[in-house]
Amino acid sequence: MKFGWWMLAGSAVSAFAIVALLGDEATPDLRLAVWLGMLGPLAATLCAMVASTRAYRRNPESLTGAMIKAFVAKMIFFGGYVALVVEAGWVRPVPFAISFTGYFVVLHMIEAFRLRRLFANT
Repeated sequence: MKFGWWMLAGSAVSAFAIVALLGDEATPDLRLAVWLGMLGPLAATLCAMVASTRAYRRNPESLTGAMIKAFVAKMIFFGGYVALVVEAGWVRPVPFAISFTGYFVVLHMIEAFRLRRLFANT
């Protein structure tokens, strides 16, 4: 779970840094786009990490099935999340998409390294 706290802290610090770098000309919806682009991938990655860790500790052979279920749940969640944020008009689509994509890629790479480390311990 320590990995999760580091991901949470790193995501929050990086979102603060991005908003700070945007400066005073950043509109409130641009700031919100950065934060919403971070929150969705962070929540999904943290949930998947907790589920995969629990499955691995209970029965390492069940990890593949748990990861497939997490993948399907992420697909449904991300489809609904992106549709909700963009269709509700909370933010402009392009800044949100850039933030979402960046956090999605980085957080899932971190999750992959964590899984690699988990498997190395066996």
